[in-house]
Amino acid sequence: MITAGIDSGAKNVKAVIMKDGRVVGKAMAPAGLDTKAAAENVYNEALKAAGAEKKDVRKVLATGVGRKSCDCAQGEVTEADADAKGIRFVMPNVRTVIDVGAEEGRAVRINQHGDVVDFVINEKCAAGAGAFVEAMARALETEVEKMGDLYDRSTKEIDMNAQCAVFAESELVSLIHSQTAKADIARAVLNAIGDRIVSMMRRVGVEKDVAAIGGMALNGGFIKAIERELNITIGVPADPQYVSAIGAAIAAAEQRMEV
Repeated sequence: MITAGIDSGAKNVKAVIMKDGRVVGKAMAPAGLDTKAAAENVYNEALKAAGAEKKDVRKVLATGVGRKSCDCAQGEVTEADADAKGIRFVMPNVRTVIDVGAEEGRAVRINQHGDVVDFVINEKCAAGAGAFVEAMARALETEVEKMGDLYDRSTKEIDMNAQCAVFAESELVSLIHSQTAKADIARAVLNAIGDRIVSMMRRVGVEKDVAAIGGMALNGGFIKAIERELNITIGVPADPQYVSAIGAAIAAAEQRMEV
């Protein structure tokens, strides 16, 4: 049986094609201004990668902030459920998963069956999401991808007190003017978003094993900030941006089997 999952995020849209419990195709592209068209295009690219056609797909489910704009989907699945099903597929032993994308951060605790036990979402403030890091990277005149490297080069711990992204940017500019090293500022930024996510994790309860998914999972400095705060090791699966889309495709297969 072939099913598909589409994760329509604030920044990128991801699509996954699964056949008999295996990922056979995937694709990702910027969401842009027309998320509906982006979802359709990414779905078509994933089908092409899988060597399949739309008529072969038994069901398509969408997740993510733009899931209601996916006309190619026959239903939707919540982000927490998609995270849980996806992480159980790629890392079965995980019990706590954090999913941090461009505009949303989430902590989810699951049981041994992959069911959601509890979750906390941070969708009202950029300080708990990748957009915060992007704004700070622009102020530092660097790239998000380089923030992790800067974190590793830091030699001094600096606190960033502002919780609001707007105020944090003003604080960052003040640090620049005071000749604070760029690496130390980058570390402060990643520590700040890490603290925000740690707070969410503690609210749901941190149960090992722990994994990170979403775009921010690729930022080594962000992961290290959380690991240091909680004194744990965080696993990052291959292609962490696709885990929620995998979860949506698995949910689609489960629904078809129930029919």
